[in-house]
Amino acid sequence: MPTGLDPDVPSAARVYDYFLGGYHNLAVDREFAHRAEQTMPDLPLILRTSRRFLRRAVHYLLEQGITQFLDLGSGIPTAGNVHEIAHAAAPRSRVVYVDRDSVAMAHAALMLEGNDNAAALRADLRDPREVLRHNVVTNLLDLSQPVAVLMSAVLHFVESDVEAQSIVAGYRTAIAPGSYIAISQGTQEAAGERGEQVIRLYDQTDSPFTARDRGRFTRLFRGLDLVEPGVVYVPQWRPESPEDVDEHPELSCAYGAIGQKPLY
Repeated sequence: MPTGLDPDVPSAARVYDYFLGGYHNLAVDREFAHRAEQTMPDLPLILRTSRRFLRRAVHYLLEQGITQFLDLGSGIPTAGNVHEIAHAAAPRSRVVYVDRDSVAMAHAALMLEGNDNAAALRADLRDPREVLRHNVVTNLLDLSQPVAVLMSAVLHFVESDVEAQSIVAGYRTAIAPGSYIAISQGTQEAAGERGEQVIRLYDQTDSPFTARDRGRFTRLFRGLDLVEPGVVYVPQWRPESPEDVDEHPELSCAYGAIGQKPLY
């Protein structure tokens, strides 16, 4: 257990790990997860659906020739990590994971021991300058060349829309033309009162939750060219088969999209 960890406060990263079937979580996280699932029984499925968006996004980016990935708010390593997805198709791909959670980064460091093409950095994604100039990033990624910045299921832990837009803009400004930014974000539009109750539960964790509607989510992509199909519910973003999208994709309670920084 990392020094300074409060075992009495649930961690959003560890709760997410539990819902995805991981084991890097504490009793307080599991207790919180059970209460959240009682409030919204579909919550584990919702989180797994969002995770599948990340996998499809990485596959798409690899198809565009991107082999550098900066995974912000990556959380605790679980099955289907970005470096595993990327290295299966392009073994020389380079990945840097960034998270402020000490448990997440401690486990990531152990997992990546001996891997020269992936690294973990404990830092706060809300400070793009600090992240991008850190030697862990600059030693592994060539930021003069196109890179993919991934913000999967993380910006809903940033309360202010102004701050969330500023964060995205900070990375957009710094990365090379032709780079991509992929974002997924929770929304309560289809969840009703159950969704509101889960959001209130997250106020008890180290990362309170802020849901955004389609308009607020879309504004995160200012200055970027949206990749087809644009802003959609995550099951609708380039599904691998028709069965991946049922009659109610809005029940995924998350939007997803990828934007590209213009070449000129």
